[in-house]
Amino acid sequence: MRRRRECQDCEHRFTTYEVVEDRPLSIRKRDGSFEPFDRSKLIRGIQVACTKRPVTLGQIESIVDSIEESLERSDSGEVDSWQIGELVMSHLRELDQVAYVRFASVYTNFQDPEEYLETIRELAEGEGYNAAQLDFLESALADEPSLKAKKRGKGKK
Repeated sequence: MRRRRECQDCEHRFTTYEVVEDRPLSIRKRDGSFEPFDRSKLIRGIQVACTKRPVTLGQIESIVDSIEESLERSDSGEVDSWQIGELVMSHLRELDQVAYVRFASVYTNFQDPEEYLETIRELAEGEGYNAAQLDFLESALADEPSLKAKKRGKGKK
């Protein structure tokens, strides 16, 4: 902001400039280290989850804008990485459920096909599927040869 001022003693006029200081936002990683917030890194992570999905770059940028805005409201200027992951998942859950499951699988580090199934079950229940439909979904996924082989430990190459 530019201001014209006048010295009260000598009446000399001069210009001052005021600038809002941005407080850098730091992200606390799971290992305890810190790194600066990187908007482009967040966009890339969401884009990967939304690959081949009907989600536009504008929608992704809107999600990132919303997340960045909520992070900037933190008092300390430091945010845990898990908080960002939770915010992304809540936005993706509303936008595209397949992208949500993809992001959740990386973010929560699924180790077992059962974890995928549980996440899909939670989504289906939220969408109003009845118990018979959920049981069918579960049995269909359990009948997949790749799931059976992985459960028995024979799916390794």
